[in-house]
Amino acid sequence: MRNIRLTIEYDGSRYQGWSRLGKDESTNTISNKIIDVIRKMTDEEPELCCGMRTEAGVHAYGQIANFKTDSDMDVVEIQRYLNRYLPMDIAITDVRLVPERFHAQLNARAKIYVYRVTINSVPSVFDRKYAFHSFRRPDKSLMEKASRYLTGEHDFKNFSSSKQSKSTVKELFKVEIYEDMEEMQITLVADDFLHNMQRLITGTLLDIGIGNRPAEVIKAIFAGEAEPSAPCDPKGMYLQEIIYK
Repeated sequence: MRNIRLTIEYDGSRYQGWSRLGKDESTNTISNKIIDVIRKMTDEEPELCCGMRTEAGVHAYGQIANFKTDSDMDVVEIQRYLNRYLPMDIAITDVRLVPERFHAQLNARAKIYVYRVTINSVPSVFDRKYAFHSFRRPDKSLMEKASRYLTGEHDFKNFSSSKQSKSTVKELFKVEIYEDMEEMQITLVADDFLHNMQRLITGTLLDIGIGNRPAEVIKAIFAGEAEPSAPCDPKGMYLQEIIYK
């Protein structure tokens, strides 16, 4: 059986995330759209494993997924078939054959999210669906101060919107904040993210940046003495890359 790795780009605006299980189960997900086409292509019932389950409305530049198949189609044929039948807001940018033991989630070493915030005086008509607009310019230095409390290995359970059965200790390797006259970008690099962790961190950093909360609130959130800010609007959040060995 062959193991096929996909690199996927998608606009998450109209989907309920990568997958939606449990009481809020939905078929309107990125994974279901891809599985439907793989099923048609191979006449098999595939199991599609992803590197990171993105939430509703979140986009991806470089999602990674893999599935196993007995099909003898070559990778070029697979890519062409998938892109022909997938919706136009989902694209397979790379297909490759990988070792049988490769698993998109279990073999991931780091995951990178980037959040786009437009900060120009007039909100862009064309960016309105793919970036959050802040009418007050966030103070980058305050956000960088708060970031120093966030980086490193911590228990991020208070930066998650769901109860976790597994360990909630994660390592946030880096927080980078870039700005020019029109846009700010917040990049988070971690070994893994809990459910909504990246959105809660970003929402809290933006609140700190516009002066609603002090940078030291990060320590209080870790200690359970304060709540994180509301999660940021998902339309500005992108899964940029998943890093493997």
